[in-house]
Amino acid sequence: MIGKLILVRHTESTYNAKGLWAGITDVELSDKGRSDARKIGAVLADLKFDRIYLSPLKRTRQTLDEMLKTYGETTAEVRETAAINERDYGDYAGLDKWQMRQKVGEETFQNIRRAWDYPVPNGETLRDTYERAVPWYREIVVPKLLSGQTILLVAHGNSNRALRKYLESISDDDIKNVEMDLTTIHIYTIGEDGLAISDEARQIETEISHLY
Repeated sequence: MIGKLILVRHTESTYNAKGLWAGITDVELSDKGRSDARKIGAVLADLKFDRIYLSPLKRTRQTLDEMLKTYGETTAEVRETAAINERDYGDYAGLDKWQMRQKVGEETFQNIRRAWDYPVPNGETLRDTYERAVPWYREIVVPKLLSGQTILLVAHGNSNRALRKYLESISDDDIKNVEMDLTTIHIYTIGEDGLAISDEARQIETEISHLY
């Protein structure tokens, strides 16, 4: 029996709440983020995790810590890996997203946020993120899934989008339309090739900030 892969995005950070690009800036969860993470834990309480992987940024660790308050105890091994770190937003880190949209226009703004290979000064593209996240997934995670383990990844909007591009065979052009929001958990059944067979998406109920 092949295991399941669960993708969780960290919940609202203080930068999310303010509409700022965080990237690899190591920001905390907001109070709302902590509350929402506890809701995720409750939504996933029927699943047994064998392994949990996090990025090194504390907002993923805080998300997991809050999840476990409602999920309950787990014997899963927890490991950090930079392979699923957030995309580095370079010179844009800390800037107000919506002021940037007014400055550069909607098309350029959406390219910065969502396009496959649109350059960011001194930062990473989504393609760069994919090129570190996907090889790690194929080497480390897929063998564990094929052995029947259930794997939880608590990561970021762009590292999860990069993984979804691979898992769902999304084209370079179509990935710009794929969002990894703060309310949806993706629970994939994985085939022998490491790609997704199905996705049982679950959602939590929360108010989405207009600054997200």
